Amino acid sequence: MSSNRRFNIAVLPGDGIGLEVMTPAVEILQAAQSKIGGFDLDFSEHECGAGLYAKSGDALPPSVVDAAGAADAVLLGAMGLPDVRYPDGREITPQIDLREIFGLYGGVRPAKALKGVPPVLADPRAGEIDFVLIRESTEGLFVGRKKAERIGDDVARDTMEITRATSEKLFHFSYKLAQRRKAAGKPGRLTCVDKANVLGSTAFFRQIFDEVGENYPDIERDYGYIDAVAMNFVKKPWAYDVLVTENMFGDILSDLAAGLIGGLGFAPSADIGDRQAVFQPCHGTAPDIAGEGKANPTATILSAAMMLDWLGETHDVKACRDAAAAIDSAVTDAFATGGLTSFELGGADGTRAIADAVLARLE
Repeated sequence: MSSNRRFNIAVLPGDGIGLEVMTPAVEILQAAQSKIGGFDLDFSEHECGAGLYAKSGDALPPSVVDAAGAADAVLLGAMGLPDVRYPDGREITPQIDLREIFGLYGGVRPAKALKGVPPVLADPRAGEIDFVLIRESTEGLFVGRKKAERIGDDVARDTMEITRATSEKLFHFSYKLAQRRKAAGKPGRLTCVDKANVLGSTAFFRQIFDEVGENYPDIERDYGYIDAVAMNFVKKPWAYDVLVTENMFGDILSDLAAGLIGGLGFAPSADIGDRQAVFQPCHGTAPDIAGEGKANPTATILSAAMMLDWLGETHDVKACRDAAAAIDSAVTDAFATGGLTSFELGGADGTRAIADAVLARLE
């Protein structure tokens, strides 16, 4: 009998291309497990999302929430369909519900340029882009998504909410990630992105950032207003290391960051809490190409690698971290030497071709 550390992974493929990109991600996880050894992954798949809501009226059944809570980690494809909505007009977004249910305050959105993927910016330093945006994922402006206030046909109001309890956990998480990157040779700089010159809620956010920062004297503190950071993402994104921001600001900046490295098909993510974590690509369900084999699985594959790295860090299993590094290297090599060009970049390499190129280098 194996003495390896065993992890239970709840797989939520979701809707549209989420179903298509999940299959190769699981294949690559299994290949990494076989190659590295030292751990075992048990997968259980669960249906949820807009498709299920259309059939049953429930997008996220309690049984799925229970399974996600009991799992060691959750791997999610993509959820939501533009034509399937709640009665109030909102799209079906169980992924946001999961963040709130499990308190997944740390939304990690890496942006790293891959050799072989055509740069979006003309500056030769575009190939040096390698930063991490951390988006608080449970409060901020999103706190009002289920309780928007309407005053007749004249006024609509949403509320921005920043709490000390969540912000302190977010900043400790962010400073520690900056420390980990510094140990790996990165600058060790954390930028607080806010609108503290105008909004009192984000001035409070910055205040807590500074208070928590006193515990991390080895990390350089930096600051940027959201509008200036958005401009600098286009002018000099290679200047950033780790950034932390409010929910809505992070939602916007993370898509801009993805655009800098080739698009959402290359952008992985994680939403991490005190105990549970969900890993998923930043892209949506892309119903216009669903079923055609054109979806780029790279973001999902890299999200799966992030899951392994988190499991390794959380449970002190070096083999998981080694497997994550092996997947990252296989993806990098596949694009650097494989001549791959995904459909969204005007090429003809779809889900299977990209996955097979990664698998070949991993095995």
